[in-house]
Amino acid sequence: MAIPELQDSVLDHIAIAVKDIASAKKIYEALGLTFAPHVEEVADQKVLTAFAQIDHNAHIELLEPTSSESTIHKFIETKGEGIHHLCFKVSDVRAKTEELTGKGFRFIYSEPRIGAGGCLVNFIHPKSTGGVLIEISQRPQGAGHP
Repeated sequence: MAIPELQDSVLDHIAIAVKDIASAKKIYEALGLTFAPHVEEVADQKVLTAFAQIDHNAHIELLEPTSSESTIHKFIETKGEGIHHLCFKVSDVRAKTEELTGKGFRFIYSEPRIGAGGCLVNFIHPKSTGGVLIEISQRPQGAGHP
């Protein structure tokens, strides 16, 4: 199945699963990236997140598990540290979920959830996208990036 056009979408971030955010930050800082001063805990996902701006749209998101029950912990245990997912910013995550579901795409969640920075998010199952986990994300009104 071909990936549909995401006309209202832009790349928001590339998420990287890491064992330790502090150590991982050093790699990207050596490349010239600057991370936001705070590390956010997303309790629902059992992760800590840190963001660095790449360009006017895209970021690097580092994801560190806070529990052995975290999907990020399980990902690292089976695949090692590395790219976990791509995220595209959309204007309406519920409408985009409905649109893509109508085109045969499967989602991880039946309803979008709150993610980092208060964004409304959902994930397209990798079996629908040729093996790539794709997140769609809608920022809260008037919010910048986490």
